[in-house]
Amino acid sequence: MTALSFLRPRKSAKFSLVLGISHHIYDNLGLFYPKITKSFLNPCAHQSLIQSFCRVLPLGVLYSTQSSKLHEYEMPTVTWGAVQGRKEKLVSRVIICDYLKSLGIVPDELEHLELPSTVEVMRERVEFLQKLGLTIDDINEFPLMLGCSVRKNMIPVLGYLEKIGIPRPKLGEFIKNYPQVLHASVIVELAPVVKLLRGLDVEKEDIGYVLQKHPELLGYKLEGTMSTSVAYLVSIGVNPRDIGPMVTQYPYFLAMRVGTMIKPLVDFIVSLGLPKKIVARMLEKRAYILGYDLEETVRPNIDCLLSFGIRKELLPSVIAHYPQILGLPLKAKLSAQQFFFDLKLKIDPAGFAQVIEKMPQILSLHQHVIMKPVEFLLGRGIPSSDVAKMVVKCPQLVACRVELMKNSYYYFKSEMGRPIKELVEFPEYFTYSLESRIKPRYERVQRKGIRCSLNWFLNVSEQRFEERLKGDFIETESLGPSFCMGGRLEVPGNETIVSDDEEDECDEEFLHRRIVSL
Repeated sequence: MTALSFLRPRKSAKFSLVLGISHHIYDNLGLFYPKITKSFLNPCAHQSLIQSFCRVLPLGVLYSTQSSKLHEYEMPTVTWGAVQGRKEKLVSRVIICDYLKSLGIVPDELEHLELPSTVEVMRERVEFLQKLGLTIDDINEFPLMLGCSVRKNMIPVLGYLEKIGIPRPKLGEFIKNYPQVLHASVIVELAPVVKLLRGLDVEKEDIGYVLQKHPELLGYKLEGTMSTSVAYLVSIGVNPRDIGPMVTQYPYFLAMRVGTMIKPLVDFIVSLGLPKKIVARMLEKRAYILGYDLEETVRPNIDCLLSFGIRKELLPSVIAHYPQILGLPLKAKLSAQQFFFDLKLKIDPAGFAQVIEKMPQILSLHQHVIMKPVEFLLGRGIPSSDVAKMVVKCPQLVACRVELMKNSYYYFKSEMGRPIKELVEFPEYFTYSLESRIKPRYERVQRKGIRCSLNWFLNVSEQRFEERLKGDFIETESLGPSFCMGGRLEVPGNETIVSDDEEDECDEEFLHRRIVSL
């Protein structure tokens, strides 16, 4: 080194002037981009590196300035961390952990997680989560959410959730219920699940409701449990167009395994005598039945019904009319209602079993609701023993509105002038509409001069009633068709509607003629 060498300008100063930056910045760039600085010594060798660097530099400036224009969420400040060595990283981790402990956050689960280089970045993450409505306790439930970048993870995920229908005020609650969503990729993980739900005929406006109800759906594999559960339900007769409403009502069945949960339950219900088509209709209307536990709830409830005197051959009818009975705390309800019927209505256990067979919904009726129609009948001078017979014969009486019963009773006494005995023999009278059925038919019967029972002109279809009025004689009353769930339709006289040949052809369907009210 000569004495005048210090007067020569430094190479870094020359090239910093070429780039239009100070030589201090140029020296710092040399620490991180040695290839770029070396290229200035031999410009022809690395022109592409210089060009790419010049293109990236203004792009980074443009991104950092334009990011503040996004109005959905307040974007965090960009905190550039210096490249740290091993010791510096350990020091930064200790400082961040101390900060989290000062807030009440336990950082034990963050031991193997890469943390930001500065406390400021971690503070932004904590404050962002708190603005969503999460508390320190919520963060402690899943502290790994602190490993998510506000810009790269949280804001894109929250923006997408809001876009698909989850209201912004509900986002905090959604994150509480399923914080793992912050680690998900919108394009790779979230969007395909939403696309699948739309493909299952879930309405677009219901997507947010479904995900709020069961946010874990966003973490399921499309080709796994979700697809197989839907395929099995369709195979037993569920209408594919009803899968969407079923998901909206009870999305949890998408996570149920067919072999261990859905199929065993369906097979057990079918073994009781219910055809698969009826089971499919039940599930279409009440998908939550799939959530009943077979061993802990359904099977014990069936045993309980049998122990209370419900006939085994009528179990399918009971279940078809009231599917919820499979999941109720049945023993307690049956015991309470049986005691009430015995004490207040003077109905013995055998009569109570008949009531349940005809109207299983009575298990869920409050006792004061049951007593109102009973008290009305007792107040009309009907003996309690006859009221008990009426309830056993027609349990729907206890669900009738007293106001409507009053109107029907007064018409029966004032216009018809018939004895109370006929009401005891045909209590179904109170279940018909006075204005649309009782009055019009009774007036036509009177004009014809026909003297008949209540059952004769009320308990028939409109077409059959017209045929009876046109007839030259009054046919004798007989029992209507009898129906046995799972068998053939038989009419009085042992005449079968289905021949033996046809029965063989309809092995699975059995041609069920009765429409079961679901």
